[in-house]
Amino acid sequence: MTEKRMICISCPMGCELRVALEGKEVVSVSGNRCPRGEEYARAEAVEPMRVLMTLVKVEGGRERVISVKTDRPIPLRLFPQAMERVRVLSVRAPVRIGTVIEEDFLSTGANLVATRSSR
Repeated sequence: MTEKRMICISCPMGCELRVALEGKEVVSVSGNRCPRGEEYARAEAVEPMRVLMTLVKVEGGRERVISVKTDRPIPLRLFPQAMERVRVLSVRAPVRIGTVIEEDFLSTGANLVATRSSR
C-alpha cells in the first residue's frame, strides 16, 4: 500500500489530505474537513484533471495569438499531447470570444474555446 499526500484546492481551507492506495485503487482518504476534499483526493490520486489554458495562432488579424482554454478539465497526462496539437492549430481572424476552436479536443469531450476576441 502506498500513501499520497496533497493539499486540497476544492475550497479555501486547504486541508492536507492523505490518500491510501493499493495500485490505482483508493483505499481511504483522511485529513479532509469537508466532503469536497474526499472527492478531490479520490480523483486527483487516480487521474488528475486540469483545464488547459494556452494560446493559438491567429492568421490575418491584428493579434498574432489568442488565448484559449478547454471548457472542462482534461486528464493532466494528456497535456504534452495537447500542446503538440495546439502548436499546429491556427484560426482565421476575426475570432469572437466563446468561439469553439476545436470540438471534442483530443477525444476528451472538452471543447477548446477562445477566451479573447481578435480582429
